[in-house]
Amino acid sequence: MGILNGLKILDFTTLLPGPFATMMLADMGADVIKVESPDRVDLVKLLEPMDGEVSAVFGQLQRSKRSLALDLKLVEAREVVYQLVQEYDIVVEQFRPGVMERLGIGYEKLKEIKPDIIYCSITGYGQTGPLRNRAGHDINYLAIAGAASYSSRKEQAPVPAGIQVADLAGGSMPAVIGILAAVYHRKNTGEGQYIDLSITDAVFSLNTMFGSRYLVGGREPEAESLLLNGGSYYDYYETLDHRYFSVGSLEPQFQAKLCQLIGDRELVKLSSSPHVADQQAFKMKLTEAFKQKSFDEWLTILGDDFDGCVEPVLKFSESVNHPQIKARDLVVSVRKSQGGTQKQIGFPIKFSSQPAEYHFTGVPTGTHSEEILKEAGFDSQAIEAFADKGILGRQFKNRGDATNR
Repeated sequence: MGILNGLKILDFTTLLPGPFATMMLADMGADVIKVESPDRVDLVKLLEPMDGEVSAVFGQLQRSKRSLALDLKLVEAREVVYQLVQEYDIVVEQFRPGVMERLGIGYEKLKEIKPDIIYCSITGYGQTGPLRNRAGHDINYLAIAGAASYSSRKEQAPVPAGIQVADLAGGSMPAVIGILAAVYHRKNTGEGQYIDLSITDAVFSLNTMFGSRYLVGGREPEAESLLLNGGSYYDYYETLDHRYFSVGSLEPQFQAKLCQLIGDRELVKLSSSPHVADQQAFKMKLTEAFKQKSFDEWLTILGDDFDGCVEPVLKFSESVNHPQIKARDLVVSVRKSQGGTQKQIGFPIKFSSQPAEYHFTGVPTGTHSEEILKEAGFDSQAIEAFADKGILGRQFKNRGDATNR
């Protein structure tokens, strides 16, 4: 039994922010039903490589979630949602503002059925404001929030990050926090909650370090001018064979170890200087030093015991096999519905009891439709009537009875 056993969630989200949030909740034991359109293809289903009937990414994001195919454009589909929400009383959706209302399953309508419902709407710009109806992606939210402007080298374009910072740190994580806070509030008061989560809002809040300085002192955060964005020696350094090391040795004790590492203890005075010219001079010394040796030579010099905030920039294939990653069990094997297992990235939080649980990888749309509908109280005749009306999708007539719970 997971730590969130008893939470029941209807997940109407697609792409990355919502699915990652509900995946985390499922990893912690929540019962999540993924409500999917039977004919609209989620883009993550098409990403390479395919592993059976779904992509590896979809298999990861939808793990442990049962799939219910529902054509929400058909009025009759509302009956199913109205029935489910009496038990699955947490709703997560990721449509543009107003869409769920037009479908007849907005917050106010579902609140009539379940007064203490918790309803989380994840959007790019929120339910209010001039951009509320505008489309966007991770890169756009970082841009509007001001974060991209100083995440670059001087006189160069902002860097497209390899991970989706806005979608995950601005969407998924705040969604999990907001939902669990609302659950706590409901437990104490009996009241439900509507959560208006704007990814851009959350990303804007991540400007804490240097945005706060601007608000008080008026200093504009600019590229390669700040302590943590390349304006100091806190940076990446190229080796002889064009690999890189990260250097974050800001504190005095780490500065001393860093200077000893590159063979010049006398540089400590330069590294600790508050003057920009001294910082840049020290940075040049580091640049020259790291280029003298290969990546593997530096690894040997660092060994296993160097404690000075210098670490190699690993390829993902190297990270997967790193002793620290292995020791933390961050790669797990999850059962596939068609047999066998799939390697996936595991849940990152360690509890002293009730650890994360992984029931099965993401499944094809509608795999659990009949099972879920029967649990909700619909009999075989009602289910067949839904199928005849096309609510469950054309493929329902060819369904199998395989289940994954």
